[in-house]
Amino acid sequence: MGLSAVSRPVRSIGIVLAVLLVVLTATIVAVRVHKRPGPVWAGGLPWPGEGQAAVAVAGVGGLGVSGVQEPVPIASVTKVMTAYVVLHDHPLRAQDSGPGILVDQEAEDEANAVGESTVPLLAGKELGERQLLELMLVPSGNNVARLLARWDAGSEAAFTGKMNRAAAGLGMHRTTYTGASGVEDSTTSTAGDQLLLLEKAMQDSVFCAIVAEPSIVVRGVPGRFANTNTLLGTDGVVGVKTGSSTAAGGALMWAARAVNPRVPGLILGVVLGQATGGEPNAGLAAVLATSRTLIAGAQRTLAGYAVRDS
Repeated sequence: MGLSAVSRPVRSIGIVLAVLLVVLTATIVAVRVHKRPGPVWAGGLPWPGEGQAAVAVAGVGGLGVSGVQEPVPIASVTKVMTAYVVLHDHPLRAQDSGPGILVDQEAEDEANAVGESTVPLLAGKELGERQLLELMLVPSGNNVARLLARWDAGSEAAFTGKMNRAAAGLGMHRTTYTGASGVEDSTTSTAGDQLLLLEKAMQDSVFCAIVAEPSIVVRGVPGRFANTNTLLGTDGVVGVKTGSSTAAGGALMWAARAVNPRVPGLILGVVLGQATGGEPNAGLAAVLATSRTLIAGAQRTLAGYAVRDS
């Protein structure tokens, strides 16, 4: 009798402790699942612990890649190819505003698209090619990207064909474009492929000047628009384009001027697939943070770079 009287509370305490242990273990697992992976060091660079990335020095060669290079959604990074095709078809000189483009009703209506990054446009208003490129690349206007596509090729579908042909010409064999803005999750690519495009796009001085602008004001369009790439001006960053969506997470193409003056070209990088599956703003914050770490690491790695005599 005495033994069983003592054993009941002991068993009760044991059950309570077991339950607490299960709860504590579940809490620890939950914390681990939601914690963002830290950088993975390889080849002297702090690569993102998730997704994929690629880094190179323009005109010199690659510094490496990380992650599985399989096609993933790239969100608004798509707009770099849109700009590349438009500038190929309608090149601009340094200070040119370019041909006037009439804003159509579709572009005005799309300014109110829910869940998209857009800018306010009025049908019947004429804006220059450069102004529209600024509105597409700096605040990332989806409706502007589609307007430029229709202006260039007659329809977004025809323009998308041009994008895919341009990608094939650059050797981007794991890239598929299905729209001009990147809102479609079916537009996919790899960090390595996008790095090929980035190196080519940065050879256009007008493109370089636009993506380096921290903010813009466009006459006839209300407001000042901040660049979505908040890394501008840090660690030598001079551009280029952000992207974010639930499927893509955070994506970023970036270019930085090397601190070491002996490095002959820009440091170029692409980071994809950061914090996928969540809110787009969380993905954007994640890719900006991981890219900043990667850029700082690249600057340190290249600090000892010296040109070797041939």
